[in-house]
Amino acid sequence: MSTQQKNIEELVESLSHLSVLDMAKLKTALEDKWGVKAAAAAPMMMAQAAAPSAEAAVESTEFEVSLTAVEATKKMGVIKVVREATGLGLKESKEFVEAVTPATPKVIKPSCSKQEADEISAKFKDSGGEIKIKGL
Repeated sequence: MSTQQKNIEELVESLSHLSVLDMAKLKTALEDKWGVKAAAAAPMMMAQAAAPSAEAAVESTEFEVSLTAVEATKKMGVIKVVREATGLGLKESKEFVEAVTPATPKVIKPSCSKQEADEISAKFKDSGGEIKIKGL
């Protein structure tokens, strides 16, 4: 067996132990790293097109909340809300906020309920931050 084949088998074994949430994070990280979007194969897309009503009825129950932009004049208010929402210290919260750009949003909560996502969003909007909520 070749070294490459062994590496592939070890990788498959490692990935088999990931939770669904961790797999979703891995998918997002690979999409970001490689600049691509994962898409379903054509047969799957055709099957989904045949039954759109069943898919439309499913609504996300888990959401990812990301900070996408910060008003420069309101950075301190946003840092306070980051501390409250994430539990980070002052220094870490400041670094977190300063690293946010439209091209590199930062995840505040990787998984939360719709109600919690809306509450976080409202706090950030009041403090000068822009939020993106994505269903998982």
